[in-house]
Amino acid sequence: MKHVIHTLNKAFDHRVRLGVMAVLMANDAVSFNELKEALDLTDGNLASHVAALEKAGYVQVSKQFVGKKPNTTYTASTEGKGAFQDHLAALEKLLRGGS
Repeated sequence: MKHVIHTLNKAFDHRVRLGVMAVLMANDAVSFNELKEALDLTDGNLASHVAALEKAGYVQVSKQFVGKKPNTTYTASTEGKGAFQDHLAALEKLLRGGS
Protein backbone atom coordinates (compact mmCIF):
# COMPACT_ATOMS: atom_id res chain seq x y z
CA MET A 1 0.00 0.00 0.00
CA LYS A 2 1.29 3.43 -0.97
CA HIS A 3 1.90 5.93 1.84
CA VAL A 4 -0.04 9.18 1.42
CA ILE A 5 3.21 11.15 1.02
CA HIS A 6 3.63 9.49 -2.37
CA THR A 7 0.30 10.94 -3.54
CA LEU A 8 1.48 14.56 -3.15
CA ASN A 9 1.77 16.27 -6.53
CA LYS A 10 5.39 17.19 -7.30
CA ALA A 11 4.21 20.09 -9.48
CA PHE A 12 3.23 21.89 -6.27
CA ASP A 13 6.35 21.01 -4.22
CA HIS A 14 7.89 24.45 -4.52
CA ARG A 15 6.45 27.21 -2.32
CA VAL A 16 6.10 29.57 -5.31
CA ARG A 17 4.03 27.07 -7.30
CA LEU A 18 1.91 26.39 -4.24
CA GLY A 19 1.40 30.15 -3.86
CA VAL A 20 0.57 30.65 -7.53
CA MET A 21 -2.08 27.95 -7.44
CA ALA A 22 -3.51 29.25 -4.15
CA VAL A 23 -3.91 32.74 -5.63
CA LEU A 24 -5.40 31.38 -8.85
CA MET A 25 -7.86 29.17 -6.96
CA ALA A 26 -9.12 32.22 -5.06
CA ASN A 27 -9.46 34.42 -8.17
CA ASP A 28 -10.92 33.89 -11.64
CA ALA A 29 -7.98 35.56 -13.39
CA VAL A 30 -4.86 37.32 -12.13
CA SER A 31 -2.47 39.55 -14.04
CA PHE A 32 1.29 38.97 -14.04
CA ASN A 33 1.88 42.08 -11.94
CA GLU A 34 -0.86 41.21 -9.43
CA LEU A 35 0.58 37.72 -9.01
CA LYS A 36 4.12 39.05 -8.72
CA GLU A 37 3.07 41.54 -6.05
CA ALA A 38 0.90 39.07 -4.13
CA LEU A 39 3.77 36.59 -3.85
CA ASP A 40 6.62 39.14 -3.66
CA LEU A 41 8.57 37.61 -6.54
CA THR A 42 10.89 38.80 -9.26
CA ASP A 43 9.72 38.73 -12.89
CA GLY A 44 12.04 35.85 -13.78
CA ASN A 45 11.16 33.76 -10.75
CA LEU A 46 7.43 34.10 -11.34
CA ALA A 47 7.76 33.48 -15.07
CA SER A 48 9.74 30.27 -14.62
CA HIS A 49 7.36 28.79 -12.06
CA VAL A 50 4.25 29.75 -14.02
CA ALA A 51 5.82 28.22 -17.13
CA ALA A 52 6.28 24.94 -15.25
CA LEU A 53 2.63 24.97 -14.17
CA GLU A 54 1.54 25.86 -17.71
CA LYS A 55 3.61 22.98 -19.12
CA ALA A 56 1.87 20.63 -16.67
CA GLY A 57 -1.48 21.91 -17.97
CA TYR A 58 -2.44 23.44 -14.62
CA VAL A 59 -2.37 27.11 -15.62
CA GLN A 60 -3.74 28.85 -18.69
CA VAL A 61 -2.01 31.97 -19.97
CA SER A 62 -3.72 34.77 -21.87
CA LYS A 63 -1.65 37.50 -23.53
CA GLN A 64 -3.07 40.66 -25.04
CA PHE A 65 -2.22 44.30 -25.45
CA VAL A 66 -3.96 47.03 -23.47
CA GLY A 67 -3.12 50.08 -25.52
CA LYS A 68 0.54 49.56 -26.29
CA LYS A 69 1.33 47.63 -23.12
CA PRO A 70 1.39 43.83 -23.00
CA ASN A 71 -1.00 42.34 -20.46
CA THR A 72 -0.62 38.73 -19.34
CA THR A 73 -3.27 37.07 -17.21
CA TYR A 74 -3.34 33.63 -15.64
CA THR A 75 -6.15 31.30 -14.70
CA ALA A 76 -6.14 27.86 -13.15
CA SER A 77 -7.25 25.25 -15.68
CA THR A 78 -9.92 22.72 -14.80
CA GLU A 79 -7.18 20.08 -14.63
CA GLY A 80 -5.11 22.38 -12.40
CA LYS A 81 -7.99 23.00 -10.02
CA GLY A 82 -8.60 19.28 -9.66
CA ALA A 83 -4.91 18.46 -9.21
CA PHE A 84 -4.50 21.20 -6.62
CA GLN A 85 -7.55 20.06 -4.66
CA ASP A 86 -6.21 16.49 -4.72
CA HIS A 87 -2.84 17.79 -3.48
CA LEU A 88 -4.49 19.69 -0.63
CA ALA A 89 -6.53 16.62 0.32
CA ALA A 90 -3.34 14.53 0.39
CA LEU A 91 -1.62 17.16 2.57
CA GLU A 92 -4.56 17.17 4.96
CA LYS A 93 -4.52 13.38 5.14
CA LEU A 94 -0.78 13.45 5.79
CA LEU A 95 -1.22 15.99 8.59
CA ARG A 96 -3.90 13.83 10.16
CA GLY A 97 -1.51 10.88 10.22
CA GLY A 98 -3.00 9.07 7.26
CA SER A 99 -1.08 6.43 5.43
